[in-house]
Amino acid sequence: MILCNKDKRVLSSLKPVVTRAVLFFLSLCVAPLFAGPATDRLNDFFAKKGAMRADFVQTVQGAAFVQPEESRGTLLMQRPGKFRWDYHLPYEQQIIADGKQLWIYDVDLEQVIVKPLDKALGDTPALLLSGDGEVGQRFDIKELPDKGDGLLWVQLLPRQADTGFTTVKLGFDQQYLRSMELVDGFEQVTKLAFSNVETGIKLPVDTFVFVPPQGVDVIGGKAGEK
Repeated sequence: MILCNKDKRVLSSLKPVVTRAVLFFLSLCVAPLFAGPATDRLNDFFAKKGAMRADFVQTVQGAAFVQPEESRGTLLMQRPGKFRWDYHLPYEQQIIADGKQLWIYDVDLEQVIVKPLDKALGDTPALLLSGDGEVGQRFDIKELPDKGDGLLWVQLLPRQADTGFTTVKLGFDQQYLRSMELVDGFEQVTKLAFSNVETGIKLPVDTFVFVPPQGVDVIGGKAGEK
């Protein structure tokens, strides 16, 4: 896929949002929330053994965008600390956590960014959920009224002002996490809708192994480092 300069500027503005949203999702893989109808659904869902697979549609909207930007892809997740987000449209990008490192591969730019997973989490609200202590010490947790969409919603408000998002909302159906809404300090809204969700599945052992393709620029780590 070939992008013009304008497209690349838009892509560049999207990537921090994409990464923060992905890392926040990781935080849900490693820490339970407090009791309540919606949070019970989250806890039950992530307590299930095995891996998860889902398709997703992500939309980002805010003052920096003339119209909402949409991207699509697939998610694979294996607790603890392993996931793989493959963005297929409108550009190709892979975000992979192998339990120790986070790899971000931009196919168009032929560039890989790698960093220790714990340091990557430190740049996002994931730190608030994956650290020691109760989630309630880091977030104000509120069950939200019925939106009429068939989902149960919970809102998480970070108590610290230096997190990547000001508000996070999670929506669940009878079994699965179906929707995420994240608002950052610039009032930019990221929404993720999940479909074709499968849980308790088995994945090949190399699903979360990433080896940078030959010839790409690797930033922040050594190519092939595990």
